[in-house]
This record gives sequence, C-alpha cells and structure tokens, in this order.
Amino acid sequence: MLSIIIPALNEEDYVEFLLESIKKQDLKDYEIILADAGSTDKTVEIAGKHQCKIIKGGLPAAGRNNGAKVAKGELLFFLDADTVLPENFFKKAFEEFDKRKLDLGSFCLVPLPKSKLSYFLINLFYNQYIVLFENALVHAAVGIMVKKDIFEKTGGFDEDVKLAEDHYFARRAKIVAQATCGIFKSTEIFVSDRRFRRDGWIRIGVKYLLCELHLILIGPVKSDIFNYRFNHYKDNKP
Repeated sequence: MLSIIIPALNEEDYVEFLLESIKKQDLKDYEIILADAGSTDKTVEIAGKHQCKIIKGGLPAAGRNNGAKVAKGELLFFLDADTVLPENFFKKAFEEFDKRKLDLGSFCLVPLPKSKLSYFLINLFYNQYIVLFENALVHAAVGIMVKKDIFEKTGGFDEDVKLAEDHYFARRAKIVAQATCGIFKSTEIFVSDRRFRRDGWIRIGVKYLLCELHLILIGPVKSDIFNYRFNHYKDNKP
C-alpha cells in the first residue's frame, strides 16, 4: 500500500490539480493524507471532497512526520501541494524503484507554467546537479518516495531544521539507515514556479546555494538566517 502525504497551508489554488492528477493514475491500493497547517481557505474542503484523510500539520517537517504516524502504507510518498503528476507516473516510478532496489528516491522537476527560461534554469541548476551528485551527495525535495521502515530508522524529518530539512532527511537515511538512494530517471514531477516568480530567480538561487553550502560545510540549518516561512506566497507566517 502507498501512503501519499501532503503538508499544506492555504493551497486552494493548487491542491485540487494535484489530487486530480493522482486520481487519473493507475493506482489502486493507496491513501492520501493531507497534513493541514491551519488553512483558512478551501484547502481542507477540497481535500475532503477527494476523500483525503485530514490531520493536523504544521511546518513541512512536522506535517510529514504527523502524516507518517497515521500512514498505513509500507511505502510513503511525501509530496508538495503545488505539484502535478504526469501520466503513468506511479507505473514508471514503481518499476524503477523495484528494478534499482531503491529505499528512497526523489525526482527531477519540470516548472509550471511551462517556460523555456524557467525549465532551462531549473534543469541546469537543480536537475542536472542532483543527478550528477546522485551517489556522492543525496538530494530529495518536492517529491520523496521512501520505504516506511527506512523512514522509521532515520527518525523522520528533523523538525528543528528550518530549511532543506528534506535534503537533510535523505542524507541521514543514507548514513543512519544505510538506505539505497537515487534520483528517478523514468519520470518527473511538475511543480509551480511561484516561489521563483514571487522571490526572484537570483534571490532564490543564491539562497539555495548558500543553504547547500551550509548543509555541507556546517550542518543542517537550525537558525532562522534564511527567514523561511511556510507558503509565504499568501503572506501566511505560521
């Protein structure tokens, strides 16, 4: 069984597209858990309409951990709310997951709306980078597929980490749980480019670069030096 876990806060403009894309998949034995961080819009209403199990969330790490606590599946799939899955996503992902004997896998990203510039930038500075360092330096963001026993051995997401807690989780899984980690080659995830449009490509790029260097050279980011706010696109600051 697959448990799809989605942390969310005021995602009425995006989450229905995601849930519809899941419904269109050839997927039978699954559940969707939405960890809501106190939405004041129609996020919970939309999730309920799609038969999601709704639980209390918080910042993304807490939302994912809370979702994992109630998950019934042997395989967990953590997914951001502003994503859309392409056709045959799970068929391709499951086949590759089994063939490569992965314990944890993440995905390259395709920005929405489609733009040659945004795709070029994300492909050059994120996709190619995470594939190049697939074995030496594990990355996992936006969509993370992981076996539940590996998640439990790792201890879940560190809720004290302010930014890149997903990458840190994957690196701990490789070290602590001896997980076999990789980037899927057979399929990708569509993701909104709203963070880049709101904050600017250069600003976001520099922040992620500094965060990566911090994670490598110093350790996980547990201070608020990057001023991270969950879904600040609607000026929400939990």
